[in-house]
Amino acid sequence: MENIINDIKQEGIRFNSNEDLQRIVDEIGDRQYVLLGEASHGTSEFYTVRAELSKMLIEQKGFKVIAVEGDWPSCFEVNRYIKGYDHQQQSSEEVLLNGFNRWPTWMWANEEISQLVNWLRDYNQSNDNKVGLYGIDVYSLWESMGEVIQYLQKTNSPDVEVAKKAFGCFEPFNRREENYGVSASFLSEDCIDEVIDLLTTIRRNRHQYSQEEEASLNLEVNALVAANAERYYRAMVQDDTESWNVRDYHMADVIEKLVEYYGSNTKVIVWEHNTHIGDARYTDMKGEGLVNLGQIVREKYGENNVYSVGFGTHHGTVIAAKKWGDTPEVMTVPEGEFGSWEDLFHQVGAYNQILVFNEKNRCKFSTTIGHRAIGVVYRPEYEHLGNYVPSNLSYRYDAFIFINRTRALVPLKIQMLV
Repeated sequence: MENIINDIKQEGIRFNSNEDLQRIVDEIGDRQYVLLGEASHGTSEFYTVRAELSKMLIEQKGFKVIAVEGDWPSCFEVNRYIKGYDHQQQSSEEVLLNGFNRWPTWMWANEEISQLVNWLRDYNQSNDNKVGLYGIDVYSLWESMGEVIQYLQKTNSPDVEVAKKAFGCFEPFNRREENYGVSASFLSEDCIDEVIDLLTTIRRNRHQYSQEEEASLNLEVNALVAANAERYYRAMVQDDTESWNVRDYHMADVIEKLVEYYGSNTKVIVWEHNTHIGDARYTDMKGEGLVNLGQIVREKYGENNVYSVGFGTHHGTVIAAKKWGDTPEVMTVPEGEFGSWEDLFHQVGAYNQILVFNEKNRCKFSTTIGHRAIGVVYRPEYEHLGNYVPSNLSYRYDAFIFINRTRALVPLKIQMLV
């Protein structure tokens, strides 16, 4: 461990201000895909640093798409707002609170995202080549189905009957994913044929739909969400590994659709948890049969065309819930476990650091050591039992940003009441 600590001292860069992020921007070069992680879904600094990096990539490198770990319908409302398509919602707070009303709301309806949304709207108002923001997650089965039907009805498309048939198949499950999963997996009562028919119909007729305000893109991705969400919820009750893989392949599929829509050379920034953007092959995920987006895009587009940035913290606070669906609360993040990557960085110094990996130094940081991961559900008192992912840091990521002490996000609903 002493060797690793000394190597971090030699290779690490003090992260004192946003100007220090320029080193990472320079290292990214002409890469088309930049994946920005986070070690939790409720830490302010992970959001603000990713926002600063994203702004720099947009202004200096011409990135045009931000794809986040959020639902497509909710994020598409943000996309419409920042591009000036939506003239009814008057503020970033309003569009975020209206759009992200399903648990865990704090992931996107927070002050940090509100500030980024304002910046993106201002940027787009002064640039013809506008930046878009999209959600690439798979959870929004019913919301996406509703969006498809609403659009097809509004445009008097005959394809609405196909959509209604698919939606009708899911109606008996009362928007309860677990009910559908059990029925599809154990009772052979599923909606596979209906959602595949819908997706095929939408793809076959996509050129007939309006291009106004990205209508065809919105329609096709919502149909894709419906098809892959059906697979996800069916797998969820039987095999956690399969459902995880369905989800991350779906994320990659949506990114591909975005690049097809914008143009083959479009540069994309991805915001997701470290467990999604850090290459799974360099963690214990590989042994469990899990893949993730970081692995998929490296394999698909080439490692020289992808740049991933991981994040970590030694201690601080975070917003999370003790159980799925519970009210979120601000929790104390204990000091990094002894011998973890977080602990080693802290031993170097109680300050923020950036570590950039390259062919000359990767071998110095290729030891597999525990690396903390906090989700929307968190019990700090038990984190030593399952919150550390054994990670070969320098191959899992291309750079690592260590924030010694972090603080919790402030959800907009709380912020607006203060």
